[in-house]
Amino acid sequence: MTSPASTAAFRGIWPALLTPLNADLSIDHARFASHSRALLTAGCGGVTPFGTTGEGPSFAMAERRDAVDALVAGGVPASRILVSTSCAALPETLALTRHALAIGAHGCLMLPPFFLKGVSDPGIIDAYRYVIDGAADARLRLYLYHIPQVAGVGLSHEVIATLKRLYPQTIVGIKDSSCELSHSLALADAFMRDLQVYVGNELDLPELGRRGSTGAVSGLANFMPRLVHRLVTQPDAPGTAHDHARVDRLLGLLGGYALTPALKGIMAMLSDDPAWLRVRPPLVALSPDGFAALEREVRAFGIHPETD
Repeated sequence: MTSPASTAAFRGIWPALLTPLNADLSIDHARFASHSRALLTAGCGGVTPFGTTGEGPSFAMAERRDAVDALVAGGVPASRILVSTSCAALPETLALTRHALAIGAHGCLMLPPFFLKGVSDPGIIDAYRYVIDGAADARLRLYLYHIPQVAGVGLSHEVIATLKRLYPQTIVGIKDSSCELSHSLALADAFMRDLQVYVGNELDLPELGRRGSTGAVSGLANFMPRLVHRLVTQPDAPGTAHDHARVDRLLGLLGGYALTPALKGIMAMLSDDPAWLRVRPPLVALSPDGFAALEREVRAFGIHPETD
């Protein structure tokens, strides 16, 4: 197991927050803060708003800024918030990054530029430089976000190495949500001495934990934070194989549904609160029949809030 040199990177589970919505599809600030506080009480190191699971690019810059402010006003310490600041327009990414710095957030999670396709490595590097140089703040902790199957643009080893060389104190981690274990292990082999490498695919957490990964930004952690924590921090514990098999089964079950609506469906079921079913277009909420089918399957699976 390697030992990452970066001590600035987060530890523990920082759930990729689902974003609760009001009937008009605006963000429900009160429910957002309540959900975050409950996750911190359950032992999470922090929370991560407006990533992929949180429908981040579906919300305007002002909506995202105001919702993060509402988290802080609602009792979530800013130092325990990792803000996903990715926007299609770089000035908006920079504005959200400056806002995160102004409130004292732990750090920022940033995608490569994700609208234009076929962009070169120099172009991707320039996009990150625009934000880092524009922020011009030594406090900035930036996590590079690799999810090419969604963004359409990935992060090569050359891009990561160049950014780390240019900004050794700023670039502290990589979130690899490619869902390809071989890719995640290659990142760990190449960069774990200087960077923390996290994976988004919960099934890969034990393998990365053995390589020194200290946490995760996880969608399932919205309702299974303790189990996700065990997978990465106790990869060889006696119960890990059982936990891993449960996650494998649950992800197989969810494979029959669009992921974010299904995760929100589980939240609606566990909280007995149908408001959790709402999603922002272009996503489509579960139909009544779809929710009923998901509820039957998840209840048969069994989620245990006190241990999961």
